[in-house]
Amino acid sequence: MGLVRLRLARFGRRNLPFYRITAADSRAPRDGKHLEIVGHYNPIPGKDGLKRIGINTERIKYWLSVGAQPSHPVARLLHLAGLMPKPPASFIVEEVRDNMSNRGRYSKETTA
Repeated sequence: MGLVRLRLARFGRRNLPFYRITAADSRAPRDGKHLEIVGHYNPIPGKDGLKRIGINTERIKYWLSVGAQPSHPVARLLHLAGLMPKPPASFIVEEVRDNMSNRGRYSKETTA
């Protein structure tokens, strides 16, 4: 088994997403086989205007203690829940920039 990641698996229907926070092998597909469901996240605000998140803190702490790496969205959610320090924004910006340059949409080179 490869590296274990804590990541979101998408459920719901078109334009109404619902996510489960899962512990999964990093090589498994996004909505594929997982090791354990450790929480859920509903990004659509309810009638009270709040987004819903449910986390099994004991299991999250266990997976982090055995070396599981959270994805960036999960790290942000864990920060909001008080389980992790804030992820560095500069790291996320650099990763997005690298992904865009790989697709040819962004060039690090400047022309004079």
